[in-house]
Amino acid sequence: MSTTQLISPVPSGLPSFLDSERAKNLSELEADVAIIGVPYGIPYDLAGMRSPSAPAPGALRAASRRFVKYLSHYDFDLGGPVFAGRDVRLVDCGDVFMYSGDFEGNSQRTTEAIRLIRKSGAFPIILGGDHAIPIPVMRGYDDIGSMAVVQLDAHIDWRHEVNGITEGLSSPMRRASELEYIGDMAQFGIRGIGSARQEEVDAALAYGSRLITAEEIHEHGVASVLDRIPDAENYYITFDADGLDPSIAPGVNTSAPGGLTYFQAARLIEAVIKRGRLVGYDFVEVAPDNDVAGMTAMIGARLALFTIGTLSHNGQIGRAR
Repeated sequence: MSTTQLISPVPSGLPSFLDSERAKNLSELEADVAIIGVPYGIPYDLAGMRSPSAPAPGALRAASRRFVKYLSHYDFDLGGPVFAGRDVRLVDCGDVFMYSGDFEGNSQRTTEAIRLIRKSGAFPIILGGDHAIPIPVMRGYDDIGSMAVVQLDAHIDWRHEVNGITEGLSSPMRRASELEYIGDMAQFGIRGIGSARQEEVDAALAYGSRLITAEEIHEHGVASVLDRIPDAENYYITFDADGLDPSIAPGVNTSAPGGLTYFQAARLIEAVIKRGRLVGYDFVEVAPDNDVAGMTAMIGARLALFTIGTLSHNGQIGRAR
């Protein structure tokens, strides 16, 4: 597969993430952090082919621009300048190149794009798209040895299939559990009613996944659940925007009351990075047409920036000046 066909670079006239430079070919990528959009996963039906989250990578890029002029300033959430005085090179790789209806090919291109980003040494930040996209993304880590998965979400996403589709947005954690290099799993912010039935809850618990409800975090504080993050050398964070409370993230596909606050989510991300090496981060399920004043895209962009900043402050990316 030609690497030049893997991505659609961010076109001139549209914003890149944090106004970063734009990659044209992943085989020539030189970056500390690589942003890549994955607009489409595998839909369950014809309606799903018009995914409300497909425009989200562009919305997140546009929302990130409000932070650009402050990147050298003091960030009180991080306790210092965003990049901690380190040289950090960000590159926006555009979106995975996708053909209409070519679900298998789109999935393969997504996996190959992640492999090339990781081969270059860059840290991948993946902008969804719906929650089906971590399935091909995590397949791009087959050389990792082992990694734990930490999910922030309202739903556990353990369905084996829906409408005969086994790689849709209700199945990423089930599919992750089947990868031999995926170890422990923790799922934070769970609440409400979703696609899970008793059999999916039983399957998640039988695997050993740690299910931490949003109510528990609200009642006892985020510090009380940090010990539920599994011990691992490598971590991957998958973040569904509906893990956040709809009061701050209304633009999602399936909102549920009682979600996480910004600081609860940020401190969970920070705790993972302090515990081990973060090797990937995705933010999915933003639905721009459902958003209010761009709030959800803004908080998604801010959390991605917080993740980059925390990686910098912990010496996982960039170079000391």
